[in-house]
Parts: sequence; structure tokens; C-alpha cells
Amino acid sequence: MSTNSGLKQSPLHARHVALGAKFSEFGGWSMPLEYATGIVKEHTAVREAVGVFDVSHLGKVLISGPGAADFVNATLSNDLGRIEPGKAQYTLCCDEETGGIVDDLIAYLSDDEHVLLVPNAANSAEVVRRLAAQAPDGVKITDHHDDYAVLAIQGTKSDEVLAAVGLPADHGYMSFVEAPWEPAATGEEVPAIVICRTGYTGERGYELIVPNAQAEQVWDALMTAGAEFGLTPCGLGARDTLRTEMGYPLHGQDITPETTPLEGGLGWAVGWDKESFWGKDVLTAKKAEGATRVLRGLVATGRGIPRPGMSVTLTADVRLGDVTSGTFSPTLKKGIGLALLPTTIAVDTEVGVDVRGRREIFRVTKPPFVDTSVKEK
Repeated sequence: MSTNSGLKQSPLHARHVALGAKFSEFGGWSMPLEYATGIVKEHTAVREAVGVFDVSHLGKVLISGPGAADFVNATLSNDLGRIEPGKAQYTLCCDEETGGIVDDLIAYLSDDEHVLLVPNAANSAEVVRRLAAQAPDGVKITDHHDDYAVLAIQGTKSDEVLAAVGLPADHGYMSFVEAPWEPAATGEEVPAIVICRTGYTGERGYELIVPNAQAEQVWDALMTAGAEFGLTPCGLGARDTLRTEMGYPLHGQDITPETTPLEGGLGWAVGWDKESFWGKDVLTAKKAEGATRVLRGLVATGRGIPRPGMSVTLTADVRLGDVTSGTFSPTLKKGIGLALLPTTIAVDTEVGVDVRGRREIFRVTKPPFVDTSVKEK
């Protein structure tokens, strides 16, 4: 659904309006930034109980047909051979010539002929374009960006919330199942919901891919059943502070087409021994040379709060780079950030960040900034 402003809207837009959400543009979509509760309370709800996010702006791309999984494996960075059907995998779409990160995304492997990709909203069309340009005969690329809602149930009580609405939970990390949604009023079975044990907050949680026609009903059921567990609607502002506490990179800020997986600290998401993937030759050469910069964490020693674009210095005269992500950590009660720094700058080094003309001192660290339960059980 598009508006006169040209921005697309989630199928749950009316629900967010009714809850008094403040909206902002994300990848061409008008999405909730925060609700009346505010970002800090939404953030805390996820860390201590459970929150629900509408992330329907994320892409949904189905690769289907004979050899679909082999095609994905020959193009995207990670090795699908490492996982089995029913598992999901974090992977990268890299540029063939430069090795830069075009997008980071999740691949859901159903079987040899069906792989669902979930790219970032702003990059979905480009990922589709690149895949379609090289897809072999018989492999179909279907863009379902506007056909499904995506809901993220995140927090220690996420299993209880899903169970309360009759959806399966408690499956392993980065695994997914499909389950039909049966409306309580009619008992009519509708297309299945995909429930994946993953998320972008660092807490135990699930992401639900829901057909648009059922989105409002699923949202309402979650809100009603989740009330006793403290379920709180959360906007993308809290999603950003949560992912920053985990050190999860955001494409367009921390990783870009000018950043390689090695620089972004994402070499683990590359199947180096695979026969092929986009950018393999150039990335293999860069790996042999060694990266000269890498994404690191910054923790304030004082009261400074870093923001993207602020300069990072070793001394007042020696500039190291720029902050790529920065925020106030509601959990740590201090400023934290990410920055691409020279590999010569060791963890625990003290550096300066230019915060509105003041040189605030930060300690270089390796994320995550907080301990969470994302992979438990």
C-alpha cells in the first residue's frame, strides 16, 4: 500500500495509528519509530519481558525451481551446505567486482527448490535485480515485498506469547517452521505463517512472516494474549538501540557497498571454501592481504553520546575514522557506538569522539556491549 507521499505503508498501519505511533521513513516505507511509551521503555520491555515489532518493510524474495538452492549458494556469500532444510542463515550479497556488501540478508532454506530471502527494504529491489540477471533457466525470482507482513516477537517471554495464540515456539536458534493460522471466530484455515527463531535485538525471539490478509488478525491476537506477559508494541527506534547494544551492523551505516565483509567483521558469513560466490576472487585476495580497517565498538568513559558521522581521533591531531552508529544504551546507561577503525587500534585503546565540539573519551571494544540469551536452548 502506497500513500500520496510516495511512501509504502505496512498492512498494520491503521493499528499503529490507533496506538499513537510516531512514524518515520525507512527504506521507502512509513514505519513506526516509537509509541507513546517511548524508545527507552520499549527497549527495556524487550530486554526484561517481550516486545512486538512490525518490520514489514523488510523484503521477501522467493527463489524457486530446480537448482534454486544451488543458484543461491553460487551467488550469496555464506554456504547453504552448512545448514539443512528448515534452517535459516545470515548471508551477504556482495559486488562481483569490488567485494563490497550490497546487502546483508537472511536465507530460509525449505528444500533444494525453494529458498526465501529476506533482504533490507532499501536494498530489496537491487538484490532482486542482481539475482534475476543471472538466474539460470528454470529458476524463478519472485518479489513478494508487498504480499507479506513481518512481525518480530522479541524477549524472554516470546515463547509464552506465541504459545498463547497457538503458534509453535521453542524450536532451535535459526530454525523455522510453518503453521496454519486458524481464526478463532470461524475456524477457517488460511495460508501458513512462517515462524523463525531469530531476530535483530539479541534476545530470544521469533520473526513471523504473515500473509497480508491475516496480518491484522495475528497482530490483534498477539496483543490480547500477550498482555499478561507484558507484551509491548515497539518501534524501529528501539530496534536500533537494541541492535546497537549487540553490535549488529546496519546496512547503509556500518556496512555499505564500500565495505567488505572482512572490514565489517563478517568474514564468518562467507563460505570461503565454496566454488563460487559473488566477489569471491577479490575477497580472497583481500583476505590474503589482510584488512586495514575493521568495525569496532566504542563505549563512553564519560557522558558523551556518539552519533553517526562524528569523527574519531587517537589524539587531537590524528584522525582514525567516523562513528557509523551511535546511541545512548538504555541497558548500560552510557553512550555506545560503532566505527570503522584501523586494525592497528587495539581493543581497550582510548580514543576521542568529537561530540558537538567536545572531545569525549571512549574505549574501543569488541561487541556485543551486553550479554543476552539469543542462542539459549
